[in-house]
Amino acid sequence: MEAWSYSPAADLDQQLLQRLRQFPREPDMLTYGLRSLAALTMRGWLRGYHRFSISGQENIPRTGSFVLVANHCSHLDALCLLAAVPLGKLHRAFAAAAADYFFISPRRAAMAGLVVNALPFNREVNVRQSLRLCRELLANPGNVLVLFPEGSRSTVGECRPFKHGIGLLVAGTNVPVLPCHLDGTHRALPKRSIVPRPYRVRLTIGAPRFYAEHCACKTGAAVVAKDLQLAVQRLGGGSFV
Repeated sequence: MEAWSYSPAADLDQQLLQRLRQFPREPDMLTYGLRSLAALTMRGWLRGYHRFSISGQENIPRTGSFVLVANHCSHLDALCLLAAVPLGKLHRAFAAAAADYFFISPRRAAMAGLVVNALPFNREVNVRQSLRLCRELLANPGNVLVLFPEGSRSTVGECRPFKHGIGLLVAGTNVPVLPCHLDGTHRALPKRSIVPRPYRVRLTIGAPRFYAEHCACKTGAAVVAKDLQLAVQRLGGGSFV
């Protein structure tokens, strides 16, 4: 009979905000339970209040890790993309969130860490370190990464050029990247608004794209970023409002 040993979680003595800010996070059954409850509530609210619909959900891979990329106009965007992920993958789906915005206050950190399982992403400094975390996450089969390559929300609904970080992340790899287009989130909850409006929201998911043949260099990253931007634009018929 093997000797029994007790190994407490590494973050046992940390406060909740500290736990939420660190990544990867230690498994926490309370957090899992709250996230599951929040996911069910959010999915019901999206479908009831915003008449949320999804097209192309069959394009989501059943196995392996993959990336979802989309245009970004609203705080609703991450909730909509996560609503397309099977509940069985809920705790393995991570939305990249700006560390300088979502992890500076307890309220935002709770929303980011508990509800959307956010990966803190540094947009201005230590970008390479953030990309490394993303690569490590995708190297573990079965994980889902949600990214908004524009970097921040659009104020009038237009799509701005995708930053090259997405290209540096997936160029030269076999990781599937699914372009997605969100329609209606800008009207439902525009930037600087607090109360959602009852506008219809639609999510269109495109077929997976692969970039193994592209060089993981500055030039290759630019090509990949532009290709994904055009793929998202085509899904929306050129409209990003």
